[in-house]
Amino acid sequence: MDDMKQNDSVQPNIESSSAQEEVDTIYHNQLAKVLYAGFGIRFWSFLVDLLIIFGIHSIILKPLYHFANIDSVKLWIDYFSVGHLLDALFFYLYFVLLTKYFKQTVGKMIFNIRVERVDRGQLTWSDVLFREWIGRIISGAFANLPYLVTIFTDKHKGVHDYFAGTVVIKNKLEKLFYLK
Repeated sequence: MDDMKQNDSVQPNIESSSAQEEVDTIYHNQLAKVLYAGFGIRFWSFLVDLLIIFGIHSIILKPLYHFANIDSVKLWIDYFSVGHLLDALFFYLYFVLLTKYFKQTVGKMIFNIRVERVDRGQLTWSDVLFREWIGRIISGAFANLPYLVTIFTDKHKGVHDYFAGTVVIKNKLEKLFYLK
């Protein structure tokens, strides 16, 4: 009889424990929807970054190319002109350096989001290079369609985020990110 009473008292604890785990999972999933930056805000921040890059290119690089006659220097084909290579270098350096030193580009600063490692550590050069350089090259090779993955994945991670082990969070909720 005492064994029966002990089993009855243990059973409710197991049920409440599993119920608590279910509540924690639901809470965590809802928190993830709010904490991590989704496709829309990331898209708009990327457009701002492209406008900044285009502006710098038009104001500084284009006149430099014109006066230095850089566009006429081609390695093999037009696509591999010195101007195109310098444009690509500037494009990738913009994303790599700003992400490494500030965890965000100017577009991300405007929209108040930033890049963090999943394990909450400091961003390393390999993280940033895989995310901002290799990830962008791969996405570009597939007409930027891999960016759409952020719509459907948990924590709104893109393919490049999976390569680098990163996520994009909203700055105002950073304390929640570091809790768990």
